[in-house]
Amino acid sequence: MRITPVILSGGSGSRLWPLSTSEIPKQFLKLTNNFTMIQNTLLRLKGVECSAPIISCNENHRFLVAEQLSEVSDKKPKILLEPVAKNTAPAIAAACCAALNEDKNAIVAVFPSDHVIADEEKFQAAIKIAAEKALEGYLVTFGIVPTFPSTGYGYIKGNDNLEKFVEKPCLEKAEEYIASGQYSWNSGMFVFKASTFLSELEKFEPEMEMLSKQSYENAVVENDFIRLDKKSFEKIKGNSIDYAVMEHTKKGKVVKLDAGWSDVGSWAALWDINKKDEHGNVLKGKALMLDTKNSYVHSVKKPIAVIGLRDIVIVESENTILVAAKDKVQDVKKAAEEIKNL
Repeated sequence: MRITPVILSGGSGSRLWPLSTSEIPKQFLKLTNNFTMIQNTLLRLKGVECSAPIISCNENHRFLVAEQLSEVSDKKPKILLEPVAKNTAPAIAAACCAALNEDKNAIVAVFPSDHVIADEEKFQAAIKIAAEKALEGYLVTFGIVPTFPSTGYGYIKGNDNLEKFVEKPCLEKAEEYIASGQYSWNSGMFVFKASTFLSELEKFEPEMEMLSKQSYENAVVENDFIRLDKKSFEKIKGNSIDYAVMEHTKKGKVVKLDAGWSDVGSWAALWDINKKDEHGNVLKGKALMLDTKNSYVHSVKKPIAVIGLRDIVIVESENTILVAAKDKVQDVKKAAEEIKNL
């Protein structure tokens, strides 16, 4: 069974500032190995039979996408350019139109471009299970088996049939969810027939479905890029796939995934998933660590010396240095905004 990967690359990645910026967001950075995050998103599908990928991205990132994917794939991607950001549902709808243009029975697998999955074999096995369910007419989402009561992720209720989505809970609720065995983390990854998704979108958001189709039908092809029609696309009332379709559909299924998943939503998360030295430190670039433990240091050009510190994050970019307590990195977005006033 052949699957069409749909990679969503419209995010700005401001939680990993100062390395990740609006010009070069985190999906285009090498943060865990010798490949960028968007390259890894495609590479981890090597064990799955796939058609050429479809990428939905910001127009300003089109050359980054084309260049980076050409380095890891011999299949020429379709690169859809979003004229304005309208959240995930319209982007996925346009991508489904592109998939159906090649194959009226296309099964698409939707992935954010900036996640990490450690166990690729388990991941590929889960995709194949999801694809079988998609073939039966279901909309499948991957529920991440939770490893702790996170308050930073949304949750999905259901061990087979999708029952409901839950927003990020308080700690007490998160503990209840874990104890029940009924909940998993919301991964933002999906598998379904392109035609089934568009049919369900038409049912719940008919205007969005119509305008998304129009934006693809009236798109302009320029070299390697498909420029979605701005007039149609900007009329769309943006929404996420969760709110637009998955919360309402009776065709939702959950495939559990326990494969070392992370959405790399902070520098602390990046420290957590990277290989550490004997002192619990993660070092990228030139860094000297003396009597320092459980810290993350990323040097781009200048050597960094760290003495006598615990649980800190230091990141040097081309023109900015971030120093933060690891348990305060949620304030990075705020710092990125306020430092513009200096």
